[in-house]
Amino acid sequence: MFLDPHEQLERIKWGVVDLISEADLLKKLKKSHLKNQPLKIKFGADPTRPDIHIGHTVVINKMRTFQELGHHVQFLIGDFTALIGDPSGKSTTRPILTKEEIEENGRTYAQQIFKILDPDKTEIVYNSTWLSQLSSIDFIKLAAKYTVAQMLEREDFTKRYKSGTPIAIHEFLYPLTQGYDSVAMESDVELGGTDQLFNLLVGRSLQSQYSQEPQVVLTMPILEGLDGVNKMSKSLDNYISVVETPKEMFGKTMRISDDLMYRYYELLTDIKPSELVQLKKDVSSGARHPREVKVHLAKFLVTRFHSQALAVQAEEEFNRIFAQKGLPDEVQEVSVGPEKGISLAALMVKLAICGSNSEASRLIEGGGVQIEGQKVNDKKMKMDLDSGKSFLLKAGKKVFMKVKVL
Repeated sequence: MFLDPHEQLERIKWGVVDLISEADLLKKLKKSHLKNQPLKIKFGADPTRPDIHIGHTVVINKMRTFQELGHHVQFLIGDFTALIGDPSGKSTTRPILTKEEIEENGRTYAQQIFKILDPDKTEIVYNSTWLSQLSSIDFIKLAAKYTVAQMLEREDFTKRYKSGTPIAIHEFLYPLTQGYDSVAMESDVELGGTDQLFNLLVGRSLQSQYSQEPQVVLTMPILEGLDGVNKMSKSLDNYISVVETPKEMFGKTMRISDDLMYRYYELLTDIKPSELVQLKKDVSSGARHPREVKVHLAKFLVTRFHSQALAVQAEEEFNRIFAQKGLPDEVQEVSVGPEKGISLAALMVKLAICGSNSEASRLIEGGGVQIEGQKVNDKKMKMDLDSGKSFLLKAGKKVFMKVKVL
């Protein structure tokens, strides 16, 4: 039995950017409630990388909401569309992956989404199932349903066209094939990030042309990365992967600003709007310390993607290293040969802690290097590595090495 359609709508709308349209969604929810029949909820991802980061999970969290409301979730792995490459937000043509790369990435995606979604209530589909069956004539007919002028309404296409940056013909096929997925799946609702709005609307348009009831389009915000400025991205190294170790996941979460913390609560947790408002009031009034609230967020994420026990362990280790200035549970041991008068900077390069002497010197000069717990400030410091000697070397906040001289 489904919740009242109006109650469902309020839960679904939380955190949403675009909802096209609210009236259509309410109509579908009422019909679903009357017939006791779940809606088909679609979200697609092209397996262009082997793992996903928590920014991707913003949409998956919304899928989980639909799942909890009793609707049928279909996670589409775009093994066919990945061969084209989604041009959304791209200033240049994307490189084409091999079939083998796509298949391997697709397998890891299927595993990772179940860290959030209920596997027993999730249907995984691959769009090669129907798109690979289309003949050249079918593709020509599909291409005839959209004009070049309509394609150029897309902001990224427009920018590239005006700047003289090449747009390959196959890139125009991407929105069409993604839209055709909705036809093949007979989707009631399709979800995506705000950068996917154009593609989602193409699906809505194509369904009408194929005599289907148009899907509702729902977009979620793009999550900012750890820097709080740019969107979360591996290329910018401001991301938290869902397969990050508990220690790394906890530590990275603790690095975000207090303001960004609320954004992560809103988009990544199950917090209710009223609870988020109260949380902000508690911090503002001093009833709760921002660090305590951030720790709770870090433990929530580690629990979701790993386990509660590992979340507790990650907090304990974080406190030991950063609050109590202790050592991590595991310290890497390395061996070096004896040597007289080697500079500390050169040793750090030799141990692959830094890529160059100048980089190591800057770290030393900035107070980021310790030997046996003592901070080193002399970037020209030299050492005698005598056989049988050993010492603990700390570089930055994360590198701990037990150096043994053979």
